[in-house]
Amino acid sequence: MTTDQPPAPLATGLPAPRGNAAPGEGPAAAPQQPPRRGFLAKAFGITAVLSAAGSGLGLLRDLLLARYFGANQGTDAFLVAWTVPETAAPLLIEDAMSFLMVPAFALALVLREEDPDAPDPVRQLVRATLPWLLIALSGLALAAALGAPGLVALLAPGLTDPGLAVTCTRITAITVLPFGMAGYLAAALRAHHRFTAPAGIYVAYNLGILAVLLGLHSFLGVRSAALGVAAGSLLMAGLLVGPFLRRLRQGTPGGQGTGRGRRSRRALVLMPLALLPVAAFTLTRQSQVFVERYLGSALPPGTISHLNYAAKVSQLAMTAGILICTVTFPLVARALAAGDLTAARDRVEKDLGQAAAVVLFGTAFLMACAPSVVSLLFERGAFGPHDTAATADVIRVYSVGLPAQALIGVMIRPYFSLCPVVRRADDPGPEDGRRRLLDWYPAAAMVLGLGVTVTTGLLATPGFGALGLAAGNAAGITAAAALLLHGLVLRGIPLRLRLVLGGHGRLVAAAGGATVLGTAAAGLAADPLFSTLLGGLVVALAFAALGTGFGAREVRGPVLAVTRALRPVRNPPTVAEEGKRPHGQ
Repeated sequence: MTTDQPPAPLATGLPAPRGNAAPGEGPAAAPQQPPRRGFLAKAFGITAVLSAAGSGLGLLRDLLLARYFGANQGTDAFLVAWTVPETAAPLLIEDAMSFLMVPAFALALVLREEDPDAPDPVRQLVRATLPWLLIALSGLALAAALGAPGLVALLAPGLTDPGLAVTCTRITAITVLPFGMAGYLAAALRAHHRFTAPAGIYVAYNLGILAVLLGLHSFLGVRSAALGVAAGSLLMAGLLVGPFLRRLRQGTPGGQGTGRGRRSRRALVLMPLALLPVAAFTLTRQSQVFVERYLGSALPPGTISHLNYAAKVSQLAMTAGILICTVTFPLVARALAAGDLTAARDRVEKDLGQAAAVVLFGTAFLMACAPSVVSLLFERGAFGPHDTAATADVIRVYSVGLPAQALIGVMIRPYFSLCPVVRRADDPGPEDGRRRLLDWYPAAAMVLGLGVTVTTGLLATPGFGALGLAAGNAAGITAAAALLLHGLVLRGIPLRLRLVLGGHGRLVAAAGGATVLGTAAAGLAADPLFSTLLGGLVVALAFAALGTGFGAREVRGPVLAVTRALRPVRNPPTVAEEGKRPHGQ
């Protein structure tokens, strides 16, 4: 066996590199080849297209909510009820479930490759986790429905119509079970490098909401939106069942048997307590929304709705950045499961830079064009000019925290890959106390960030209203991101911080310049559509030019590639012309 070990500044429990098998342990796994560049581009393209479709349908959903119900106490009541799916979605679909189960399935696939004649570790993992997950999710859904009055009183004590919020909360509580199933199945498929069905879940989700909303809004009012959320969640889970079962039936690669006739020393050991720090991090992160709902309920009616519409528009830019690490996360998890720390570090650094470039470009656009974007999207029906101005102001403040939100989304995935819900049976258990303490570092970072959010909100809300809440959100998430960046190094992934921070500084400078120029350009036109197009074009050109000039590789590389592609191709010299040239030229 190789004697090289990955460096670890602290005791981190990183897996040792797996090379040749020890005597008697069966055949060694073939060295895992990294996916081709074309595979990553195709996977990102599929994920981007379907995610954009889901985001577009979600935006249409919000447009209909604004058109049918405006921004009033009814929409405030529904949005309080929407806290249940808003909390369940990151916990059970993208964040906690993904953080735990993508590394778990990645480890199972590594073990399958190392010993293909042993019992299939993937099926073993499913049998050990899925039944208990179904029981837990059903219990949580029932508890949320029965405890709806208490949840509403806790989240928004200042609501003028708590009864409507309680009814909507009981309806949306259904989402806990299908959301959890969707997250589990999506994690399994992504670990198998299958991205199409997982990327389509929000298309199915929003189609369900739109169908119910369009058909029943005149009869049920805002309750139709709650019913649509429940129906969409069921469609979301149903979309993944078929692809998951097909992957499970395929067994080991190449059609080999599952090897049920003997016991493998490379079996998986379940560690359910690993869920606790992941769940604590996700719930603490989501508590930013709880703070807004709580403090916003005491402000004038419609404030919560303005915050919601602003958040939905602002997070479109963040979602685009997160798509990058959604595709590459299985690669990072497999590299860490195999002990290839250098490959994992390089991938994380690249993800941090690319996500920052995408999100900072989106941030510059939103800051420059927020009024025209909101007017273009929402100002119709019950949503008036006052709502447009209030929402646009909140978007500009929210946008300050978008880069930090995206960076947290990138960093937390490799962090929790080192806190897996399963481990190899032949690996020692995590006995080191410092390592167990580091498992809780992300949750602690979010608690400190939440403290910044609460303090800023309490100080700024009396004088600035919704803008104070948005400022607290941006300040808190930025503080948490700075702490988590340090924590990733403590965890044992040796990021080159000077390189990472220097690259981000160049991107921030480019985004700042693009914002100034884009704001000036957007103000030249009164029509919202023309203002948005003009401001967006100037932002794009300025960000590309400034990013290239400042040496930001995430901008310079694509710009140079486009320049080469647009450069006219010169006709090759003829034979006669070649003969006229001096020898050697």
